[in-house]
Amino acid sequence: MLINFDDDRPIFIQIAEMLQDSILSGAYPEESQIPSITEFAVSCKINPATALKGINILVDEGLIYKKRGLGMFVSQGAQEKLRAKRKESFYLDYIVPLLQEAARLGLDKQDLQSMLERGYTDYGN
Repeated sequence: MLINFDDDRPIFIQIAEMLQDSILSGAYPEESQIPSITEFAVSCKINPATALKGINILVDEGLIYKKRGLGMFVSQGAQEKLRAKRKESFYLDYIVPLLQEAARLGLDKQDLQSMLERGYTDYGN
C-alpha cells in the first residue's frame, strides 16, 4: 500500500479509502481478515495510531468488525454497502454538477444521452 504524503487528504483518510477500494475490488472478500494495525503501519511507514484511526472509520461505518484476539474482518454486506455509498457520492459529485452545467448550456436530455454514448464509444466501459 502506498500512501501519498503530498496528498492534501489526511493519511488516515487515505488508509480508509485504500481499504474501501480493496473491499470493493474483492481483494478483501466479506468475512475475510484484513491486515493488522501493525502490518498497515509497517507497510505504509506510518504511526500505528494513524493506521488505527483509518481502520476505525470503517469499523464505525459497519464495514469491518473486530474479533477479539483474532483481528479485523470484513463485514457481511460491506461490498454492497460501499457500492451504494459510492453511487450516491457519484450522483452528488458528478451528475448534479453535470446537469447544472447542461442547464446553463441549454442542453437537453437527448443532448446528454448523445454525449454519454459518444463517451462510451471513445473511452469504452
